Amino acid sequence: MPIPLFNSVASWFLKKRIHQMELFMKYPNEVQQELLHGLLSSASKTEVGRSNGFESIKHYADFRNRLPIVGYEDIVDQIERCRKGEQNIFWSSPIKWFAKSSGTTNAKSKFIPISNESLEDCHYKAGKDMLSIYYNNNEDAQLLAGKCLRLGGSSELYQNTDTYFGDLSAIIIDNLPFWAELGSTPSQKVSLMFEWETKMEAIINETLEEKVTSLAGVPSWMMVLLQNVLKKTHKATITEVWPMVEVYFHGGVSFHPYRQQFKRLFEGTDLNFFEIYNASEGFFGMQDRNDSQELLLMLDYGIFYEFIPMNQSDQDESETIIPLGEVELHKTYAIVITTNAGLWRYKIGDTVKFTSLSPYRILITGRTKNHINVFGEELMIDNAELALTKAAKIMDLDIVDYTAAPIFMEANMKGGHQWLIEFKNPPKDSAQFISLLDQFLKEENSDYEAKRYKNLTLGLPKLDIAKKNLFYNWMAQKNKLGGQHKVPRLSNKRDFLDELLKINN
Repeated sequence: MPIPLFNSVASWFLKKRIHQMELFMKYPNEVQQELLHGLLSSASKTEVGRSNGFESIKHYADFRNRLPIVGYEDIVDQIERCRKGEQNIFWSSPIKWFAKSSGTTNAKSKFIPISNESLEDCHYKAGKDMLSIYYNNNEDAQLLAGKCLRLGGSSELYQNTDTYFGDLSAIIIDNLPFWAELGSTPSQKVSLMFEWETKMEAIINETLEEKVTSLAGVPSWMMVLLQNVLKKTHKATITEVWPMVEVYFHGGVSFHPYRQQFKRLFEGTDLNFFEIYNASEGFFGMQDRNDSQELLLMLDYGIFYEFIPMNQSDQDESETIIPLGEVELHKTYAIVITTNAGLWRYKIGDTVKFTSLSPYRILITGRTKNHINVFGEELMIDNAELALTKAAKIMDLDIVDYTAAPIFMEANMKGGHQWLIEFKNPPKDSAQFISLLDQFLKEENSDYEAKRYKNLTLGLPKLDIAKKNLFYNWMAQKNKLGGQHKVPRLSNKRDFLDELLKINN
């Protein structure tokens, strides 16, 4: 079939899915309740299903009262048993894949179960939906006339059994249907290479002559790849290398600090940015409108949602848990999920706020454990990213990476925040930058502003400028390059910051 005709037929097929999305937008709570009953029915004969009497659960209230909220540490024994080959523990179909997830550079890894259902009805369905929404919003899109350059993680075999583990992206790539593999670059062999810098070189060598029409991957690592492409080709912009690229599908970390840098890389073209919200535990949302930062919550991916108001998220015994139908606009919630891979009322550690209730749209505000709240300032990731972006824009700076932690009160010293930031080119006036950052943090966060009032609780933030490649080299030392690995941004402890400062100095 000629490419133009294939492009037309495929785009028509993808648009048909829009009608199904309209159904869950119109009847969100009914779709979620039906999904919950389907999950309970599917797992009724499992160990978890029998011990919690899934067959007798008739209403959401029964479900909420009978099953506890859990974190990874509560179910790690079940997961380890499953990794050693035992089945039918928390899900009915066999589970042989586990997404290795750590979120930050902590040595302890989580192994999140991936079922065939979660691959097909969540992750691959989401991949098709990304294209469906994009084509619905962009009538002249030509994505399928070329290939998507994907930047994923590595895959490793868990040696003791027939179960496997790796980055989520690697598991998805390893199991892709042939038609999806045909539209992607680099090859599966290169995509799953383990050693990051060798893999980077192989990706560049394999993709330079391809007709690339879209990009997909975590912004921090995609930026590293594209800068290496420019170095290899001696071109000024990526547009000169791949002139047909029209959209970048991004997720994993906030895009605020990277947006202007990507625009410069694609100077001369009107590149679209399309945000997605996925994690090892599932695919949760995606941008459904051009030039929007809001994400449509996807309600028919085999995931049942509950929410904890953030002012109660640290209370283990008396948490208020609410279903989707009871959330309110502009309040911050921790997400609890029940999935078609056997996670039951699992707290994933992410926080969101709702910007629309019809349909349900969200903004990701951070992680429940990735914020600074030592002095009651409740500084969340979204506050930090927006303030950094505004300060950097005024001073025409590019931020490569950063982390921040508290300065604890000692004797007569006030508390504060210490920022370690790597710039592409350091600011000529560090004092001006930190003053602007402080100003914009006050504008974004009233709690921070109150604690900064007349320096009574918090002093002016302190800025340390990181040496070139500090964060990259630190991640390399920990074997955390590429994939979904992230630099820890905000922390209530000084562990990461002190370790980095020691290397920096």
